[in-house]
Amino acid sequence: PAKLDSRSAAATMLQGMTAHYLTHSTYPLNQGETALVHAAAGGVGLLLIQIAKMRGATVIGTVSTEAKARLAKEAGADDVILYTQTDFLAEVKKLTGDKGVHVVYDSVGVTTFDQSLNCLRPRGCLALFGQSSGPVPPFDLGKLATMGSLFITRPTLLHYMLDRTELLQRTNDLFDWITAGNLKLRIDKTFALRDAAEAHRQLEGRKTTGKVVLFP
Repeated sequence: PAKLDSRSAAATMLQGMTAHYLTHSTYPLNQGETALVHAAAGGVGLLLIQIAKMRGATVIGTVSTEAKARLAKEAGADDVILYTQTDFLAEVKKLTGDKGVHVVYDSVGVTTFDQSLNCLRPRGCLALFGQSSGPVPPFDLGKLATMGSLFITRPTLLHYMLDRTELLQRTNDLFDWITAGNLKLRIDKTFALRDAAEAHRQLEGRKTTGKVVLFP
């Protein structure tokens, strides 16, 4: 769109469409439902919070620092848990009156997987869309029955934009929300393409929030 600069457009596409398909297709959030968002101050996390709130959900986020907690709250999270100080499972149970959440959006992987499942209410869904802490090892699917007939999915963006119509539906929503001021992007850092290695080091060291953009 003419009203959107190229930097914002670049920052929107991958992470924005990920947040869109997670909240609209993988587990379509409904009014009054509760979602747990891991890495809530990350690029996808901040967008997930905002879009989940647009859909009328209650959002609980997990972060590692007070500074990241402030960003998640500014994005609209109802509650933010510092997992470095508090057991997030115990806190989620407390916040939900021991009922659990309807969905967990988890990009972390192995270090959060077991507790994410335990955060779910019966028939809840774990959307495991990343593995920043490492891949989840083989898992006995029979446990899903004993834990409340739970659902697990491992989505990826490629399968949620299978044709141009779907691509345009998602991007048009995102661009409309941004130009209307309803969805705010956070571009945390920019690097020249020659400094891409440093950008990777910053990401790996968890020194970023929001989006990192490379420029030629």
